[in-house]
Amino acid sequence: MNIFVAKLNFKTTSEQLTALFEQFGTVSSAKVIFDKLTNRSKGYGFVEMPDDNEAFNAINELNESEVDGNTIVVKKARPREEGGNTGGGGSRFPRREGGFRREGGREGGGGYGNRGNNEGGYRSRY
Repeated sequence: MNIFVAKLNFKTTSEQLTALFEQFGTVSSAKVIFDKLTNRSKGYGFVEMPDDNEAFNAINELNESEVDGNTIVVKKARPREEGGNTGGGGSRFPRREGGFRREGGREGGGGYGNRGNNEGGYRSRY
């Protein structure tokens, strides 16, 4: 079973996470997640335990317990959604039309529009 562990102290290591969960059974992997740019812990991680009974016991015992000075949250991890956000970019603002458009015209604003007549865009006085 894959277990999600949140609110970890930023100094908690993957090895410490492994040792914490090994009190309840076999741990196949434990990983604290780090920010790629700053190489600093994001304060959460995942633990994989092959035996579901041991995993549920660990969740029940460790949820809302104190580890390295922080009260952690421990629960069964939700499976990743297919086709979800693959990271990178994104904005909290919706995308709007506008800017330069290769099709020409004044639709959506921006650009110089049609220069040949007096319809918006750049107008020559000559």
